[in-house]
Amino acid sequence: MNCFETGPIRPPSEAGSVLLRLTRNCHWNRCAFCPVYKGQRFSVRKVDEVKRDIDAMAAIADTIRGPSGGAGGRGPIIEAVRGLDGPGHADRECVRQVGFWLSRGMRSLFLQDADALVWRTHDLIDVLRHARAAFPTIERITTYARAKTVARKSPEELVALRAAGLNRVHIGMESGSDAVLSLVCKGVTREEQILAGRRVMAAGIELSEYFMPGLGGRALSAEHALESAAVLNAVDPTFIRLRSAVPIPRTPLHQMMAEGRWVPLTEEEKVREIRAFVGSLDGISSTVQSDHIMNLLEGVAGRLPGDKAVILERIDRFLDMDPRDREAFIVGRRTGWYRDVSDYAPAPEVEAIRRDLVCRFGSVERGILEVLASFV
Repeated sequence: MNCFETGPIRPPSEAGSVLLRLTRNCHWNRCAFCPVYKGQRFSVRKVDEVKRDIDAMAAIADTIRGPSGGAGGRGPIIEAVRGLDGPGHADRECVRQVGFWLSRGMRSLFLQDADALVWRTHDLIDVLRHARAAFPTIERITTYARAKTVARKSPEELVALRAAGLNRVHIGMESGSDAVLSLVCKGVTREEQILAGRRVMAAGIELSEYFMPGLGGRALSAEHALESAAVLNAVDPTFIRLRSAVPIPRTPLHQMMAEGRWVPLTEEEKVREIRAFVGSLDGISSTVQSDHIMNLLEGVAGRLPGDKAVILERIDRFLDMDPRDREAFIVGRRTGWYRDVSDYAPAPEVEAIRRDLVCRFGSVERGILEVLASFV
């Protein structure tokens, strides 16, 4: 059996998807906050090469199904994967990935790496049709895409991609402020963000737009929150996903922080920025999700407009805490003691961690930055 190629990342919401690599790395690769593709060369894979990967996935799935007697439930699939997990078979990770996908019903496929829509539309349609034919169980095909790339696709091209099976796109908006977008070298404008988002939605494709709390730093925080909300109000995407900004070592953003050109928000300041952002979302029916480990508050989630008050109330539960309890929750949340504000109760173990952070880094906030950097 042959194996197939996969890239480094996917959205958390695609945890149940099999990964199909159409491009290697990112053709822009200049965003100041992103550590993923730095130093890597971008390339577009060939249509036949990607089709061979799809066929390899199908062959592995057929082999797993054989000894498991068809779908057979999770137990037989696990046993079949173990039987193939060794010399003479496909790469161990490929077998495990297909086995996991098979156990989840083979319903979703994610196109990697950073922007599959950079492909020529007719080539992408060819691959989508090949994947659909190989896996009739697929209900959703998803990709990351840059707003500038999407804006270059005609409405007719996007409709054709939807007809071929592409039904969800993830766009890293990060900010709706031109000042912030320029600061972090995003390579796109707020108007291009709006154009791209509207085109995706008009084509009948689900759209996940990402907002990055804290990305503007202290100087641009208010503008970042309000203008990001304004862009999303103009687009009305299917999903709005929060991804808090963290200055990762060896990224330009981290260097900007070291030079004093960008001052990071504290955890509390990020939450206040999120409140201003959510409070400014108006006239849309998006689902807000806080589904990433970088976010302090996971409970900031709900469907607009009906759940807006509930989302704000969850934010206010944190902001209304006693300052000492708030700091203790931050420490405990970032070190695995708490998951939600409702889990909070003073704990001597958390207090010991807090003291250690202050001792080692000079403050809780500096210590938390170090902890967050280790998450990536």
